Amino acid sequence: MELSRNPEWKNWISDVNATACFTTIGGGGGGFSYGIFAQAVNLTTEDSFITRYIYSLFWGFQQISTLAGNQEPSYFVWEVLFTMLIVGLGLLLFAFLIGNMQNFLQALGQRRLEMFLRRRDVEQWMNHRRLPPELRRTVKEAERHNWAATRGVNEEALLENLPEDLRREVRRHLFRFLKEVGIFNMEIHDNELDAIYEKLKQRTYKKGSEIFCTGGVVDKMVLIVRGKLKSTGEDGTVITLSQGQVCGDELLTWCRQHASSLSKGTEMGQRLISRRTVKCLTQVEVFLLREVDLKDVDSILAGCLRNPLVQDAIRKASLVKKIKVAPQKIQLRGVANRRETRGKETSSSTATWVGKAVNRRSPINQAANK
Repeated sequence: MELSRNPEWKNWISDVNATACFTTIGGGGGGFSYGIFAQAVNLTTEDSFITRYIYSLFWGFQQISTLAGNQEPSYFVWEVLFTMLIVGLGLLLFAFLIGNMQNFLQALGQRRLEMFLRRRDVEQWMNHRRLPPELRRTVKEAERHNWAATRGVNEEALLENLPEDLRREVRRHLFRFLKEVGIFNMEIHDNELDAIYEKLKQRTYKKGSEIFCTGGVVDKMVLIVRGKLKSTGEDGTVITLSQGQVCGDELLTWCRQHASSLSKGTEMGQRLISRRTVKCLTQVEVFLLREVDLKDVDSILAGCLRNPLVQDAIRKASLVKKIKVAPQKIQLRGVANRRETRGKETSSSTATWVGKAVNRRSPINQAANK
């Protein structure tokens, strides 16, 4: 409500004795000394509540930020104490600001020092091993990407120091995407998933890195957390893999087929050979399941894999992959057939031309022509 509608306020404003209080501020004729409130006296004549509130808020922030340095209190004791309170509150807030800035700078400096020491250790190791310049540059770049991804924090050591129940909750949050991958999104108990989470290892690959190469050994299953990969087959088919997808999942089936040999601990002469080349299109963050860990995973999922629903899901996933690859195979086969047909036509026409040339140059043909 605006005061301009109040008749009593209008009478007070028009009163000569009342308005004289504003003109005798700081005067020597026995005028009242308002002290630090001198600027607020004339504010009482404003009829807008918003104007008075905003100006009062501004005055409070001004006094705290300047530690009431621009104010001179009167001799009134409570006003002096109030001014001292403002000064003390401003000093306290300023001390908190300086302390927080100091802690931030110390933490930032410590992190930079750790990064510097890590790079120095890597540099000394490369000098000791006498790595060539090109390989040194690649190692430095990989170390830089790894530091940027982990911020220098060893997650495995950090999780090991946590209580078991808290460690379980943290891993469930970190690996929650696993339920969206392949057979892991079926009816698997949380305890079984917790056992799988303990086997996962985090890795970071830079752009251009090869995770699998054609003819190489498939010794891990890769679960993509972030980034994109390109999978190229022996026949030239290309598949793009992204977040939430898996490459190397055929290793799980292979381990199940050779479970007896693995359980006996015998050295197997035959290894799973990759028929595709998987290359990183961007910087990729993944979680790995090694071949030795897949034995435990297979034992955990043994009952689940016998579930008809799970087997049907695996068959559907395999069928989807084949459908995605089929058009590329057909296209490549068509190109190969066209090239082969053109080659045959070219070779037959060349043979005919050579035969005609030989016939023209033979002595018998020349005598017959004469």
